[in-house]
Amino acid sequence: MALEPQLKSCYCDLHVHIGRTSEGQAVKISGSRDLTFAGIAKEAAQRKGIELIGIIDSHSPGVLRDIRDALESGEMTVAKGGGIAYRGTTIVLGTEIEIREPGRKECHVLAFLPDLAAMSDFSGWMSRHMRNVNLSSQRLYVPARELQDEIYGRGGLLIPAHIFTPHKGLYGCAAERMADLFDLDRIAAVELGLSADSEMAGYLSELDRYTFLTNSDAHSLGKIGREYNVLELAEPSFAELKLALERKEGRRVSANFGLNPRLGKYHRTYCGGCGSIIDEAYATSERCPYCGSLKLVKGVFDRILDIADRKTPFVPADRPPYHYQVPLEFIPGLGKAKMNLLLQAFSTEMNILHAAAEEDIAAVVGTELAAHIAAARSGTLALTAGGGGTYGKVAKPRS
Repeated sequence: MALEPQLKSCYCDLHVHIGRTSEGQAVKISGSRDLTFAGIAKEAAQRKGIELIGIIDSHSPGVLRDIRDALESGEMTVAKGGGIAYRGTTIVLGTEIEIREPGRKECHVLAFLPDLAAMSDFSGWMSRHMRNVNLSSQRLYVPARELQDEIYGRGGLLIPAHIFTPHKGLYGCAAERMADLFDLDRIAAVELGLSADSEMAGYLSELDRYTFLTNSDAHSLGKIGREYNVLELAEPSFAELKLALERKEGRRVSANFGLNPRLGKYHRTYCGGCGSIIDEAYATSERCPYCGSLKLVKGVFDRILDIADRKTPFVPADRPPYHYQVPLEFIPGLGKAKMNLLLQAFSTEMNILHAAAEEDIAAVVGTELAAHIAAARSGTLALTAGGGGTYGKVAKPRS
């Protein structure tokens, strides 16, 4: 009788962009130049301490060449169960795609494929329906359900991205219900985005069945892991990720770590007329209460209340806890020099956030900064709300 594999907790961030190929070719134009395939792998494994990382521009032919070169050189290997292995971290190959159904606005989805061959084949198919397959997050000119056919026909996973944001989120601007676009049985999970949490998503009954993910949408190395998940897996791989999203054989997402939605840059409604963020109980007016302008960008929280089919949110019993956590880069007083001291002492950012005791941190950077870090990881720092593309802010704690 075969023994059940022993599961372990793995840190996971499934939304990281490629800025450039190793040859300098642009992929995500707004992404940092050091966001290369190799650079992301090293950052995740050596600095962040993230065991499962999703690179969502792996479809680009230049990136595919970089992956093949890394495998041929022996720097990386094919992971058992799917993905690319590098020093204890596994890279899951993904792509972010823009779709637009007739009569609707565009939205973004993430597709993950089980291996390099499947991603290469999928890239070839996309190149026939996309104007520039070399770039990130490009428009795909096929119906949403045909896209599902192509992804699932290759053994892949489809995950709607940052679903509530007004900038190309499914609920944020494209539809009031996911069923308007997709076959709900072929959705692997949903990504909440930086301006929402599990309770806010609980206003929509359609989402009760799905696993929630909190990912960084990183456009620079430093942003990797600003939101992340804890997964219970036998090993970091595509096959184990699929089981975790399906909540099968003990695999699961056991925790979501994300920004307090108030820090997200689309949390509340924003006035394009006077620049105000309307941070009140509920922005009920179609006009700005401060200047009367009609140039309002609906915030995530206000949009959710508009399309909710419940008066109060419901969180299923099997939903993992959502932990508010402020990323280390947001913490007042934690500059590059002190961050390097902490990394020398505790090896990775995940160790600083989860393993290091406050007194041990204080021994490295002092009691005041250690208290700020402790407050950041417990979600108790004072915040101001974000909106209209501007992040919320962390108030420096009083000494």
